[in-house]
Amino acid sequence: MLRRRNFLWNSTSALLLPGLARAQGLNGNPFLAVLDSPASVAVWTEKGVSALNKSGTKWLSRRVELDIARVKSGASVTLVSPDEAVVRVQLRWNWRVPEGWRLLGDAWERSYGDLAWRGMEPERVMPWYFLALDGASTWAFGVETGGASLCFWQVDPQGISLWLDVRNGGRGVKLGQRPLTMATIVTELYRDTKPFSAAQQFCRRMCAHPRMPSATVYGGNNWYYAYGKSSASDIRDDSERVASFASSGSNRPFMVIDDGWQPNSTAGPWSHGNEKFPDMPGLAAAMKRSGVQPGLWMRPLFTKEEAPANWRLQSPNAMIEYAAHNEYTLDPTVPEAAEKIKLDLKTVISWGYGLIKHDFSTYDLLGRWGFRMGAAITDANWSFADTSKTNAEVIRDFYVLLRATAGSTMLLGCNTIGHLAAGLFELQRIGDDTSGRDWDRTRRMGVNTLAFRAAQHGSFFAIDADCVGVTRQVPWSLNRQWLDLLARSGTPLFVSAAPDALDEEKKAAIKRAFAEAAMPQPVGEPLDWLENNEPQRWRLNGQVVNYDWFGAGGASPFSG
Repeated sequence: MLRRRNFLWNSTSALLLPGLARAQGLNGNPFLAVLDSPASVAVWTEKGVSALNKSGTKWLSRRVELDIARVKSGASVTLVSPDEAVVRVQLRWNWRVPEGWRLLGDAWERSYGDLAWRGMEPERVMPWYFLALDGASTWAFGVETGGASLCFWQVDPQGISLWLDVRNGGRGVKLGQRPLTMATIVTELYRDTKPFSAAQQFCRRMCAHPRMPSATVYGGNNWYYAYGKSSASDIRDDSERVASFASSGSNRPFMVIDDGWQPNSTAGPWSHGNEKFPDMPGLAAAMKRSGVQPGLWMRPLFTKEEAPANWRLQSPNAMIEYAAHNEYTLDPTVPEAAEKIKLDLKTVISWGYGLIKHDFSTYDLLGRWGFRMGAAITDANWSFADTSKTNAEVIRDFYVLLRATAGSTMLLGCNTIGHLAAGLFELQRIGDDTSGRDWDRTRRMGVNTLAFRAAQHGSFFAIDADCVGVTRQVPWSLNRQWLDLLARSGTPLFVSAAPDALDEEKKAAIKRAFAEAAMPQPVGEPLDWLENNEPQRWRLNGQVVNYDWFGAGGASPFSG
């Protein structure tokens, strides 16, 4: 076996980087000598595409300059374009990629049950980073978190491409005299390391300063049994139930009020509740008396509240929604709109809610869900009010605004971009919605995202693979296992329990789950993730546990 591992390493490195392993030795990082030397660089501007010519560390055309400089962590890529509105940049390394590589990429925002180790697909868009298995070693390629461009990788038999999207809205960014460090490329080779451990190490490499909750997060959320039909009285009852499931320890559970408390469906104003939620500060106080920590959902960029027309985002999606429903999206690059966003967040925090789950912002800003973004990311021919910033900078600045305004209040990003949120939000919803109605959806969205993004837990933030919807519609024999996996995975656990579905068996199971989730645990490791997109075999706190996700009602081809 040792000879086979060495053979695979030697053959793979020879294919990719001829002579490099011999020159540097296997103890070094074999990428460093080529990281800042792509075979070609192309730049797309509003006027067309041009190939740049190499001169030292710089790549030049008549009006655009690109500098790829070696830094401590990898290679920084800086763009200078005082006159041209730049759309995107492609860096290309012409390496002969082995046919046997198995590849794992990330997702733009939440995943949608679509993460997997797969063979080579040249058209596959792999946002932010990807891992490659050659049978013995794990190769890792990525960019550091918090960058100024929206990056994705592609791999084909003749090489690897990194695309850096620097648009403002759907048009080229107008940088003027400002140099833009688009990204810092990081790469690594992990030998004699399991792929999951390699993924964890590489996520830590990409994010130097993750932000984590001070204690493990667990508790309740009312969405997956109420689906927006709730009241303050229901929440008080939920809070008492959730508190009764927890031990008497100091790490109290959360009870998160999801969508449905505000005056309009998914839209602001965020200054008060609807007729079923007449006293939001009083409700938070009552929840605390019940023994839970209050949490609240909001959609900070979307509102029916009147505001000047120049505050409104001018993207096609935002304009369509405004025209159809008299609703609009705030443009966070407008200073007055940014102040309004701050005011709304300050208001809900002042009511006494210690966790704010903010939602929809990627869709609101870019007009597409993650599964529709692909290489295009957003529609063409629109801009933010401030045309000098890239989309990545606009989004990151919005996150920084939320973080600065929230202070010590915890933030849970949902439909947010993890690679830009890392280091700012304590918690991140990593997958699309699970369900209190459809087990197939919970298995596809929940199990898949937990398995393939578990390496981000503790490296970027605390990952939230979404709720356990305990209802009469979902078979308990299957949901019980999802509850057990989340509780023992070391990641946040939220239970959405319908009162009419709770019997003594379910109550006892939730109590056991809360007791486990309230204590720090190592992150769960999917053991069959190389072969199974919805892993059934896990290592949880040192114990191997097998789950059956496909019992009666667990694999319906008719599920939504």
